[in-house]
Amino acid sequence: MSETAFDLIVIGSGPGGYVAAIRAAQLGLEVACVEREGLGGICLNWGCIPTKALLRSAEVLELFHRAKEFGIVVEGTVRADFTAIIQRSRDVAAKISKGVAFLFKKNKITHVVGTARILGKGRVQVGDQTLTAGHLIVATGARARSIPGVEIDGERIIEYRKAMSLPAQPKSMIVIGAGAIGVEFASFYRALGVEVTIVEYLPRLVPTGDPEVSAELKKAFDRRGVKLLLSHKVSGAKNLGDRVEVAVEARDGGKTSTLGADVLLVAVGITANTENLGLEAAGAAVEKGFIKVDAELRAADGVYAIGDVIGRGLAHTASAEGVYVAERIAGHPAVPVDYDAIPACVYCHPEIAQVGLTEEQAKERGIAVKVGRFPFRPLGKTMAASEYPGFVKVLWHAETGALVGAHMIGPAVTDLVAELTLAKTTEVNAESLVYTVHAHPTFAEAVKEATEDALGHAIHL
Repeated sequence: MSETAFDLIVIGSGPGGYVAAIRAAQLGLEVACVEREGLGGICLNWGCIPTKALLRSAEVLELFHRAKEFGIVVEGTVRADFTAIIQRSRDVAAKISKGVAFLFKKNKITHVVGTARILGKGRVQVGDQTLTAGHLIVATGARARSIPGVEIDGERIIEYRKAMSLPAQPKSMIVIGAGAIGVEFASFYRALGVEVTIVEYLPRLVPTGDPEVSAELKKAFDRRGVKLLLSHKVSGAKNLGDRVEVAVEARDGGKTSTLGADVLLVAVGITANTENLGLEAAGAAVEKGFIKVDAELRAADGVYAIGDVIGRGLAHTASAEGVYVAERIAGHPAVPVDYDAIPACVYCHPEIAQVGLTEEQAKERGIAVKVGRFPFRPLGKTMAASEYPGFVKVLWHAETGALVGAHMIGPAVTDLVAELTLAKTTEVNAESLVYTVHAHPTFAEAVKEATEDALGHAIHL
């Protein structure tokens, strides 16, 4: 068995792993990255990127259907070519995966194809090779999980990977779970004309976000014809060959009813990829299904873990953790990740973005806030673009003026959240943001106007 020595071995090449590998290489370390599937991990190949390609196709289709609003005459039938939409998504993913391969080559990172198993301190086996290094980073990510009574079979009962590579467009779909994955796929398939029903155990959509945003998304989905069964649970599902049958009951113990559809999409969360890694040999522990780490993301002596495998979620969080750990290993000044200032985005239509605390969380922590809201509707850019309105909601500290939280639903909010995230991590306060001139006409004016509202002097309300 051959043996090769490195300074750092990264297991997994998702947005945490490949970023960590590149940053470490930039700082002069000899790096190997082990990946058993495509470079870029789930995010680049089956998650963040290809789903956004699907949603862009859905957005274009919906714009074509609304062409008359913009003075555009579309002659003939406008329809979705489902196979072509799926293929475009796969092509985008493949292109970006090749981009990671280019970056590995540029930074002289050794890409080892295969499944890694930790043999002990600083030793990793991949096939017939043994890799050694002073430091390991585990970035193996996570996969979809299911619920009791629902067995994912990859045919009629599917998870997100299959949902973006179905051989044919279904006529109907049931989605279990109204988190980010659930509402994004519901948004995509509904735009294609699929009859979509969302079943959510909690009483609102995107239940971890702001309640006002959830209510606004419900109105938008009602308008689009997405059927919603909130405060309901799925107790079982059967693949009947040509369709799936789903048993649903109200959370309060109501009568069980049966729903039928072509496909059932299970979008109820993730489970970490920790099996057969050899974590015990490295001295690392698993707690509640995720690798246990300390404040410096250390799982054991010489072993770090980042991203979904430690339960953090979000690709950009994993990337930030990857940079932090790589810099620590290289002896470079490293800035810890500020988990209170991580933006979260949902790319359904309308888009959702948030950073910081909700109003309820601020209240629970005894933080006095000034709340400002501004709807997108009055903005010239919204009217010119004929976009779904939505709103911006901001929470500024009542005494210091620092940003406590921001919650948005509407056009371009997944981009607008960057300004408020910067406010969360710097000395920008309500007053300095208000006196920062925002270009007109832009959607960003809503951020300024919402802040003016918090201070009691919104101009356009």
